Amino acid sequence: MRIAVGIATRGRAAVLAETLAEIGRQRRAPDRVIVCHVVPEDVAGVTMPGAEFITAPAGLPRQRNAILDAAGDCDAVLFLDDDFLPAPDYLAVTEAVLEARPDAAVTDGAVVADGAKGPGLSVAEGRALLAADRPAPDPLACAPHFNGYGCNMAVRMAPVRAHDLRFDEALPLYAWYEDIDFTRRLGRHGAILRLQGARGVHLGVKSGRVPGRRLGYSQVANPIYLARKGSFPWSHALPSALRHLAMNAARAAWPEPHVDRAGRLRGNLLALGDLLRGRASPDRILEL
Repeated sequence: MRIAVGIATRGRAAVLAETLAEIGRQRRAPDRVIVCHVVPEDVAGVTMPGAEFITAPAGLPRQRNAILDAAGDCDAVLFLDDDFLPAPDYLAVTEAVLEARPDAAVTDGAVVADGAKGPGLSVAEGRALLAADRPAPDPLACAPHFNGYGCNMAVRMAPVRAHDLRFDEALPLYAWYEDIDFTRRLGRHGAILRLQGARGVHLGVKSGRVPGRRLGYSQVANPIYLARKGSFPWSHALPSALRHLAMNAARAAWPEPHVDRAGRLRGNLLALGDLLRGRASPDRILEL
């Protein structure tokens, strides 16, 4: 099996270098490492023997589609965020499960710690958490999952090619829920599995993120767009939008230091207004 690691990056060269260093420590080395950036500054000073650096217009779906196009000779692509530190056995476990489960179309791993749900983790903290982590009793244990988590998800290329699947470029910039959309559509052609033995830490670096107002708009507009499209059930889309609206409203007056709750709430309300007017669209964030 030929496996590529694909990383879409923008404006985080220092942490990208650390992630590539962890990929270089994989017990099962990737056959290819494809890094897609937008401008030269995104990868300034970043080197890795054998790594390929390609460019694409800004936006996570556009950059990930460029990686899919570049990985034409591969059987699977493991998409990692540029701030995801995989444990040394991550790729070996992923390959073993893909070989043992030919029905698997998508896999993702067990996230030991997720800095995206808090103030973020430093590289040193991430590596310490990886070092302290205990391996799963059964490294090949896996279970069905609703969707792949975009910070660490592998996709089997055969069904991607057979059904001409692409990341939805109508979801611009950070592309809230692009991972759910893509993996749910791919999951129509095979199993989506969460692997206990493929482990890693998502640092959740805050630089390079979209402003709060734009993210807040996406938190409401994108789930509704995906529900209308058919890749995200209404039973999940509506609770998701309402949950983020309620959370942002409750915390706007006393926000966490690392979260622009007021900006997110304004974006939520703008999206609700656009929905009522029949003009809500994911790409509206480009006007905000």
